[in-house]
Amino acid sequence: MADKKTLILGATPNTGRYANLAANRLVRSGHTIVNVGIKEGEVAGVPIEKPETIHDDIDTITLYVGPANQQGLYNYILATNPKRIIFNPGTENSELRRMANDKGIETEYACTLVMLSIGQY
Repeated sequence: MADKKTLILGATPNTGRYANLAANRLVRSGHTIVNVGIKEGEVAGVPIEKPETIHDDIDTITLYVGPANQQGLYNYILATNPKRIIFNPGTENSELRRMANDKGIETEYACTLVMLSIGQY
C-alpha cells in the first residue's frame, strides 16, 4: 500500500478516542501522519500541532472534529488542499463538503478505521 500522508484533524493523546486509534493504525499501516489538534502531547510518536502551519503535501485529511467546531477550521482545511477529506462518523458537514468539492477535493463520509481494516484506505 502506498504511503498516503494523512493529517489527523482532532488528534488527541487520549487513547480511548477514535482519532488516537486511527493515528496508531495509520502509522502501523505505513502511512505518514501529521497530528493537528488543541490538546498537547503526541500520538504514535508524532507531536500534536496547532492548526496553524499549512502543509502542502497532504493526501488525506481525516476529520475527528464535530461540525459545530469545524467552521473556524474551514480556511485551514481548504488551504491545506488535500486530495481527499474523510468525514468520520459524527463529523459529517454538507457545507464543508460542498466547499471542498468546489475546490476539486474528493470527500467521503466514511470511517478511517473501517477503511484501513478492509484495505480500502
